[in-house]
Amino acid sequence: MVFSSIVFLLYFLPAFLIAYYFTSKKYKNIVILIFSIFFYSWGAPKFIFVILGTTFLDFYLVKWMSQTKDNLYRRLMLTLSVSINLGLLFYFKYSNFFIENVNSLLSVFGGNNIQWTKLVLPIGISFYTFETITYVVDVYRRVHKPLKNFWDYQLYIILFPKLIAGPIIRYHDLADQITDRSQNDTTENRLIGFYRFAIGLAKKVLIANQMGLQADSIFSMNYAGLDTYTAWIGILAYTFQIYFDFSGYSDMAIGIAKMIGFKFPENFNNPYISKSITEFWRRWHISLGAWMKNYLYIPLGGNRVSTKRRLYFNLWFVFLASGLWHGASWSFVIWGAYHGLFLVLERGFLLKVYDKIGKLPSTIITFFIVVIGWVFFRVEKISDAFIYLKRLFTFDLQNSLSFNREFYTFFFIAIFFSFFTYFQKGQKIQDAVYFNKYTNKKHFAIITISIIFLTLSISSITASGFNPFIYFRF
Repeated sequence: MVFSSIVFLLYFLPAFLIAYYFTSKKYKNIVILIFSIFFYSWGAPKFIFVILGTTFLDFYLVKWMSQTKDNLYRRLMLTLSVSINLGLLFYFKYSNFFIENVNSLLSVFGGNNIQWTKLVLPIGISFYTFETITYVVDVYRRVHKPLKNFWDYQLYIILFPKLIAGPIIRYHDLADQITDRSQNDTTENRLIGFYRFAIGLAKKVLIANQMGLQADSIFSMNYAGLDTYTAWIGILAYTFQIYFDFSGYSDMAIGIAKMIGFKFPENFNNPYISKSITEFWRRWHISLGAWMKNYLYIPLGGNRVSTKRRLYFNLWFVFLASGLWHGASWSFVIWGAYHGLFLVLERGFLLKVYDKIGKLPSTIITFFIVVIGWVFFRVEKISDAFIYLKRLFTFDLQNSLSFNREFYTFFFIAIFFSFFTYFQKGQKIQDAVYFNKYTNKKHFAIITISIIFLTLSISSITASGFNPFIYFRF
């Protein structure tokens, strides 16, 4: 079940909110937990037991770890918990990839292939695995005490607004909200949460889906026969699709959370206006970047290393891991290494170049680098990705496809809102909608717009059978 489905919008979410608001404070967490289990079971009934089982084991491992002062014992519990969670992630997400590559290597030397039953990937496993790791590490580091109640921990992991695709929320950022949300559980926040949800739904349905229709059509063609114009339309459509798809989902998650008293961290901040790849990763999938920094980059030594070579390796390795986190494919690995390479180059000299050439050229160059990287993210086979890249620069404009007026309308809407905050006026408008205080007049205006967005989105979903969600498979 995804947020942009009719089942969720017209049945699940209304039923959940009614049950939540009419339940006494004492039982609200139980309502969230029951609906979260149902939410996940709807799409992956077999794997709900994997989550329930691992959370049960993790809770007691961490509880035992927190009750002892013996450092060796604490490290053993930490290692065991992290190993179990990463082991499950590797088994379900990467074992097929590993076996395929081993078989490819064996075939070169004339060996027999390893027989293996291909596994189905549990929905959202990458997201909730990272959150289980934050729990044990935060408790180990004594950043926050463990939860006393097993069902509270279960709720932290399986909380449905963030379960499938984040944001990835570190334990210490959410722990106190699980036991007490009275400060944020207000009528004002419920209204603002609804506005945020409606805006996110519109971004996903009215923009991302329109871009995705065209992108899928072009990427289903024979790449070798693509002309340059069509190839660029395809990758630009995908560039806007993945942004509005994922940022729209994050907006919906933040909105639902706000409606029930939770405060989730922001996950996107207009990444395409970035003036460098370094800045891009401060604005794109912010929660993943924060996780990688705190639980991988810093343990590797971070910036506190003796040589620049080690610093550059740390940066590059983290983004190599980030690429592999997105999917079990060499194309994702290359995508991560590609971004890591530019981060290293920026540390070395590129940031100085960007400072000299100014804001606009730096933004254009950064956007170009990001767009080229999306080719590897979108195209599964590396050989096909390079063919597609070649078509982008052959400057063959013969036999270009024609695109209808509807596509161009949404294409320019996507461009407009992607770069909306490039200018100070756009940033002020966004802050007024998302963050600034609301007057009665402002409430009336935004609620009217939100209802229009919700109506248009539901109409679009009903009329079209095309409603994918890119990060659903991660």
